[in-house]
Parts: sequence; structure tokens; C-alpha cells
Amino acid sequence: MDNNQKKVQILEFEKPIYLMKDKIEELKKTSLATNINYDDEIKKLEEQTSMYRNELYEKLEPYQKLQIARHPQRPNFSDYVHYMCDEFIELHGDRHGYDDKAIVGGLAQIEGRNVMLIGTMKGKSTKENLECNFGMPQPQGYRKALRLFEHANRFDLPIITLVDTMGAYPGMKAEEAGQGEAIAVNLKEMAKLCVPTIAVITGEGCSGGALGLAVSNKVMILEHAYYTVISPEGCASILWKDASMARVATDALKITGQDLLKYGIVDEIVKEPVGGAHYDVELMANILKSALIKSLKELDKLSPEELRNQRYEKFRKMGVFLQ
Repeated sequence: MDNNQKKVQILEFEKPIYLMKDKIEELKKTSLATNINYDDEIKKLEEQTSMYRNELYEKLEPYQKLQIARHPQRPNFSDYVHYMCDEFIELHGDRHGYDDKAIVGGLAQIEGRNVMLIGTMKGKSTKENLECNFGMPQPQGYRKALRLFEHANRFDLPIITLVDTMGAYPGMKAEEAGQGEAIAVNLKEMAKLCVPTIAVITGEGCSGGALGLAVSNKVMILEHAYYTVISPEGCASILWKDASMARVATDALKITGQDLLKYGIVDEIVKEPVGGAHYDVELMANILKSALIKSLKELDKLSPEELRNQRYEKFRKMGVFLQ
């Protein structure tokens, strides 16, 4: 847990932890004021708090994981660039006159390895979120990503995508500009890439907006992130005409890393610091960096044709057909 812990916004289910911590601080102050030794009681309470905290985050319900994935202080693309990359040169624009700030990408160096790093961008304030459209890309964003995919393919650079989005922007202008077509082209072209590709769901991974950056040889998901065809609120609104049923929908959709790994939708769950990635951003970035380097070394063993075939077979076998 980092030094910024006191500034972290507390979720409802985390409140008992902080009530216990308040009792510990109260005992410490009382000990100083009265000169009475409460060391044994404080140590016991600290052990109980630590044990409760660890058990809580190990046994989170899907809806609680959803809340952590959406935490406003969860690390964003810029944070990962800062802590993971030795160098990063951002490449702008889709070459049609637009530069969607909801998708950021460029040439990066990670542990001496040159890669193309692309990801969705969320802000940590209202102003930042307005600038990047709350991490919801428009067609020009997917076309910028496609340009960078093609650039990486041309120069034999592995591609890493970091996905954290509520989905592609559903506005009228985006639809008029060809939102569906832009995502579909990305799906097709990513499937044909000759270089190693790794996608990481770092927070929210919703619908085609996420998949448009995630047709990869290896798909990772952070421990408390989620990946789904539709948001729980959207699902609840359709099935029960009531968005407040989102908790039930979250359980039914099987969107957590554990379920996704079981069904073969993702290949690896990346462990987060206790409490979530936002509790120690630097540690989270280092854990992810190690996982990425390991995966790149594994994919380096495959030829371009093997990479394409592996990617095709991976997505082809997803799903279950019922008769």
C-alpha cells in the first residue's frame, strides 16, 4: 500500500477496514495521552485488520470487482507509460484530419524492448475526462489505432494494447462517421498481423469498443478488471427494464477474470496489489511489465504464420453451441 493511501477514495464495502484502522489510531493516541501501554492490543488489532483485509479482497463478489475496476483513481494509460516505459514517443492522428484523445499510442521501449504501445485513455478529473471523452473512442480513434497497427507490422514491432473503456462512443456523430465499420476493420486487420500482439484489460472492457483493440495472441486481464459484451447496467435495462438490477446482471454475465479464464476468453490474470491497482500504481505497473516481458519472450518463438494461426484458432474456439 503506497503513501497516498489516505487520499484514496473509499468504496462502500471497504469501510469496515477503515473503521478498524480508526480504532487503532484512537488507541495509539490514548496510549500517548495517558502513558498507558496498549502495544499488545494495537498489535492484535493490526493483525486482525490485515487478515480481514486480505480475506476481503481475495473473496470479492463480481459487483465489488466491478466497483474497483471503475475506481476513479485506478491507473490509466499515462500511469502505465510513466512506470513501465524507458521511452515513449506518442504518434498522433488517423491521417484523415482527426486525433481522438480517447486512444493514445506510440513507440515505446520496455526493458530495452521496442514495442508499439496503444491504449484507451481515461482522465482522473472531470476536465481530463471531457478531453478524452471519458475513454470512449470514436471512429477516428480506431482508425488511428489501425494506422499504428500497420506501422508496427511494417517495422516488425510487437504490439501491446491497454484497454480500459466503457465502450465505443455511442453518439450520433460517431455512428454517422462509421463507428461499426471502424471497429470491424480493426477486428479483421488485427487478426492478420504478422507480429506478436498482447492485449491487457486494465479496468473496464466493454463490448466491441474494447474488442476493437484486443484481437491478440494473448489477452491478459488485471485481477479486478472485467471484460464483457455489454455493461451490467445495459444488460439489466434490456432484461429487466431496470438498471438498478446491475448487481444481478454482473453475476449472470460472468465478467470477472476467474470466469473469463475458465471459458478461455482470457489467457492470464495479472495479480493486483491488495486493495486494487490504485493502492500502489508503481507496483501494479511493475507487475504488469514483468508479465508482458515474459509473454513477449514466449511469442517470440512463433513465426509470422504461426502467430496468425494461433490468433485465429484462439478466437475460433470461443463460445459454446447448444442444440
